[in-house]
Formats: sequence, C-alpha cells, structure tokens
Amino acid sequence: MKKIFAFALISLAAMNALAEKADAGKQAVIEYDSLHVDDVTQVTTLTGNVIVTKGTLVLKADKAVIRQTPDDDMQVTLTTTGSKPANFRQKRDGGPALYVEGEAQRIEYDERSAVMKLFSGARIRQIDGERLTDEIQSEFISYDSIREVFAARNDASGNTKPGATRGKMIIAPRKPKAAPATPPAAPVTPTPAPTGTQ
Repeated sequence: MKKIFAFALISLAAMNALAEKADAGKQAVIEYDSLHVDDVTQVTTLTGNVIVTKGTLVLKADKAVIRQTPDDDMQVTLTTTGSKPANFRQKRDGGPALYVEGEAQRIEYDERSAVMKLFSGARIRQIDGERLTDEIQSEFISYDSIREVFAARNDASGNTKPGATRGKMIIAPRKPKAAPATPPAAPVTPTPAPTGTQ
C-alpha cells in the first residue's frame, strides 16, 4: 500500500513541451471522496469529485483510475458519471498567462509519453490570458505535449469514419492586428479654365 500511495502522490509527470517545465519536479496532491487501492494489481481507484494537482497541472473528474506500470510510470484514466465532463488545465511555458485546457467524457493521460487522449465530446483550448488562441473540437483528440502535436479524429474510437461527426478548429491571430490605415485622399487637380477663342 505504501508504494502505490507514494506513486500516487509523487510521480504524476508534467507535460514537458507546451507545459510548465517546473511542474515535473512537483509533488502530486490528490483529493477525492472515496479511495480503493489494490497493491497486487497496482491500481488505485478514486471517486467523487477527484482533483489531481501537480504544480500547474490540474486534472478533474468524477472518477479516476491510476495504474502503475512496471517502469514506475503512471497511466491515469479520468471519466465522468454525470453531465460534467472530465477536464484538465495546465500552465504553458513562454508567458505569464499561457494555458492549455481540455475536456471530454473520458481522458487518458500517459505519464511516460506525456500524451493526453480525449474521447467523446473532446475539446482542447489554448489560452493567452483571457484570450482564446486556438481551439479543437472533435470526438477524439490526442495531444502530445513533448512534440507539440495535436491529432483529431471524427470518431471516439480514435479512427476517422465516413459520415461521422465533423470536427471544428478555431485559429485566432497570434498578434492583434491594427485596422488598416485609410489611404490619403487623391489630390484634386483643378480643371483648367477654358481659353478664349480667336
């Protein structure tokens, strides 16, 4: 029991590329209503308003199942039992107010690969302060924070299927653009007065 509880509190890795790099060395704090630990299978099941916080990474769901691999890495599966989706939010490097956040009916996070997979009603947003910079909506989204790669598919299986729901992507301008300047008015050339006839 000590081993699985220690990994649950200490070894949840941060996403490394877009994510706040300082998170990697932070301890994980897990809040829940109910906990079940199976030392034989190395599986911890948490239910009831589960919140996992590790530095700036925050994972929230009705239920979380944490598995420990033989290499001591964690695999976290977040699911919802009600109308509120599972979600995550994390600070990104590069500015004081840069965040990535996502939500879905199920989220799988693999500590070793730093890949977040979102299934059913998936949505990922990148935020700069209060401003949305990018958003992806689909039935399946994979987010690799080390390689900074997003992949979206129109079916929650992770495959693209003909006739399934179409995805949507929003890309905001990276820098606010100034309104185009009004061109100066063309100079008025006076019409020469008619000359008298001789």
